[in-house]
Amino acid sequence: MRLRDELPVDHRLARVYRYGAGLCGVILLVFGCLGFADQLTPFDTNGTRISGMSTNGVLSLISVVVGLALIGGAVVGGNLASTLNMTVGTLFLLSGFLHLFVLDRPANVLDFGMSNVMFSFAMGLLIACFGMYGRVSSKLPHDNPYWRRRHPREAAREALAARRRASQAALTPGQDPAPTPALLRSQD
Repeated sequence: MRLRDELPVDHRLARVYRYGAGLCGVILLVFGCLGFADQLTPFDTNGTRISGMSTNGVLSLISVVVGLALIGGAVVGGNLASTLNMTVGTLFLLSGFLHLFVLDRPANVLDFGMSNVMFSFAMGLLIACFGMYGRVSSKLPHDNPYWRRRHPREAAREALAARRRASQAALTPGQDPAPTPALLRSQD
């Protein structure tokens, strides 16, 4: 069994994944392009600041590449955008923790400051939440495809009951449906 077999395709949640990936991708792309516009040197750690965060040429390049990947995921959409969002969000969180430990040390080659660490945590949580929206919850609605994948027996029972109700309604066309409150009010 492959992961792509477990994930539903063309669900309304795909819009959330797409918009989330696109929004975060544009933010990262703008940050990276501002770094390139400032003509930063690749591994400079002297504290050049852009948008309140310290940066260098390599961090700008990484921001552009990740931003383009997220925008590409937004264009493709669907399960790819969701999985990409969760993966990139997790990588941002891990980067935040890693750079928290290397602040003010020679291993800080991306010139991270505390504002970068906070941005990494915030962006990672935002991107991961966009990716997990509608996939990870204890109270998913029964029409959610992820709920159906996790509860195949219950989903099959509900589908069978719905088919039986539909066939029963088709077999008894002469009967009037039960009167609704709106129908009763219109008859008064």
